[in-house]
Amino acid sequence: MSETGNRLRKLLESPNFDPQNYVKQLSQQSDGDRDLQEHRQKIQNLADETAQNLKKNVYKNYRQFIETAKEISYLESEMYQLSHILTEQKSIMESITQALLSTDKDETSKEMQAAFPKETEELKQRTLTSLLEKVEGGKNILDTPGRHLVYNGDLVEFDADNMSPIQKVHAFLMNDCLLIATWLPNRRGTVKYRYNALYDLESFAVVNVKDNPPMKDMFKILMFPESRIFQAENSKIKKEWLEILDETKKNKVTKDRHKPEEEEAPTSPARAEVSTNPFDQEDDEPPAAGESVDLGLDWIQELPEDLDVCIAQRDFEGAVDLLDKLNEYLKDQPVTQRVKELRLKVEERVRQLTEVLVFELSPDRSLRGQSTKACELFLKNRAAAVQTAIRQLRIEGATLLYIHKLCNIFFTSLLETAKEFEMDFAGNTGCYSAFVVWSKSAMRMFVDAFSKQVFDSKEGLSTAAECVKVAKEHCQQLTDIGLDLTFSLQSLLVKDIKAALQSYNDVIIEATKHRNSEEMWRRMNLMTPEALTKLKDEMRSCGIGSFDQYTGDDCWVNLSYTVVAFTKQMMGFLDEGLKLYFPELHMVLLESLREIILVAVQHVDYSLRCEQDPEKKAFIMQNATFLHDTVLPVVERRFEECVGKPAKQLQDLRKSTRPVRINPESTISMV
Repeated sequence: MSETGNRLRKLLESPNFDPQNYVKQLSQQSDGDRDLQEHRQKIQNLADETAQNLKKNVYKNYRQFIETAKEISYLESEMYQLSHILTEQKSIMESITQALLSTDKDETSKEMQAAFPKETEELKQRTLTSLLEKVEGGKNILDTPGRHLVYNGDLVEFDADNMSPIQKVHAFLMNDCLLIATWLPNRRGTVKYRYNALYDLESFAVVNVKDNPPMKDMFKILMFPESRIFQAENSKIKKEWLEILDETKKNKVTKDRHKPEEEEAPTSPARAEVSTNPFDQEDDEPPAAGESVDLGLDWIQELPEDLDVCIAQRDFEGAVDLLDKLNEYLKDQPVTQRVKELRLKVEERVRQLTEVLVFELSPDRSLRGQSTKACELFLKNRAAAVQTAIRQLRIEGATLLYIHKLCNIFFTSLLETAKEFEMDFAGNTGCYSAFVVWSKSAMRMFVDAFSKQVFDSKEGLSTAAECVKVAKEHCQQLTDIGLDLTFSLQSLLVKDIKAALQSYNDVIIEATKHRNSEEMWRRMNLMTPEALTKLKDEMRSCGIGSFDQYTGDDCWVNLSYTVVAFTKQMMGFLDEGLKLYFPELHMVLLESLREIILVAVQHVDYSLRCEQDPEKKAFIMQNATFLHDTVLPVVERRFEECVGKPAKQLQDLRKSTRPVRINPESTISMV
């Protein structure tokens, strides 16, 4: 590889390489399209060489890939054999068990059923005990009598805000609670998990999460004041979790429903506990004999869980409706022990509901929760107002007048929106990005109306340049409030401006060719001193201050009409092009100028070679000198003053077309 290629490789491989700065510096240092093409070729060569080296490395390590694949295949075969052996051992054990059971079926059937029941409390508790031995901090879970394992399995917990995976957990579903344990990174003996949380079955609700690839096979557990999202290994396991959770919760409700009602305890002189529950209805009268309350209705059994769902989803009205329905049902019912237990559960939910409501209605929380929505509504309203104002603007006959009105309406509205937005959302910095996005969207709406009137109507280049200049000036005013949309405006207009420059370039070239075809190479006679003075002023405004040396006595000009007309038209194109200029149009404008100049220069060169009259040749040479020594330097100077860097392509063109004498006998040409 060459020394230049090595430097480029080291630059691209450096850890501090910044592509944007690199491209920016490259654009500033390059003189034109040719340099960029050469640099592009260097990068392409480096990419090809890197790809070739990668292929060589793959071929070099191909044998290792084959050996690794063989080892994997051997391991797969051994695992299959091991699985087959385990299956055979399982079949043998089952056959031995069946043989033992059939030897004395009548005498030992009861004993076997007592010792090895299919689903007994003792077996379930032993299973739970063996599993909890693997959970760090889970020994106290077995203190509750009658608690046993129903289902367990691995899950992955996800963050509820950004849906990113948090940790791998193992869930233990028991007949009255759900245990969540996290995986230990460093196992110690038989301990594999660490205690994380324990939830009573009545304290949470299970919600299915709709699949939204790649987020799928998920379900959510809602409990106050939080919610947790878990992902199962596949859809089948997720379905099992949802079904077993629902069945276990219903079994617990059914079991609680069938508990025998306890007799009320005898009254004591102790002070009665005062309840703070506003929904609680105290009834000090003892229930009449034989009276009972039917709490087996489905909506009553599911009431605590429904309240949890309402609290988690911030459905405050729904929660209040459920509480009113319960109070209405229990209003004339006797107060039994089961009613008191139900009221205790409901009272806990009421406390949670109150805390959540106070939190949501706090000033800071209200602003944070609703600021985004308020921002969206505000910007949506302002967008509709701006669009309506633009549509109601009458399309005047003069394009420039319409553009002045359009810019005044749009940019004034944008400025007022920015000031009002800053005043209303000063404390919510997160909303400013939404305003910037909205501003760019509004700018697209403005450019659509602008382009339809300026470019689609085929206005002249001078009119288009003045309209773009007006839009730039209005857009620059937004920088006073810290909003710079100049780049957005330019990027949206670049396509239409390129098309306008190319179209006008074609017009000038066709007009120049038409004049060249009628060229007689005669001096101009302007007939009146006023016409000569006007022409001098026009040339002076174009930057050609030495035009007086080409004027003769009376009203004669020592230049041809074709060259003078070409000069005026090209300088006008240069002025309008510089008004439209921005960096993306640099090469477009340069190439257009080069094409126009080349048409005139080639015509002069052709005339010099073909003309035989020495006097006419001298006149043609005078016109060629005017173009080369006067017009082209002015074009280069004005371009550099406006753009800030020299026009290398125009300089090269002028050097290649300097007029010279071929021989002493006044045979003149251009090279």
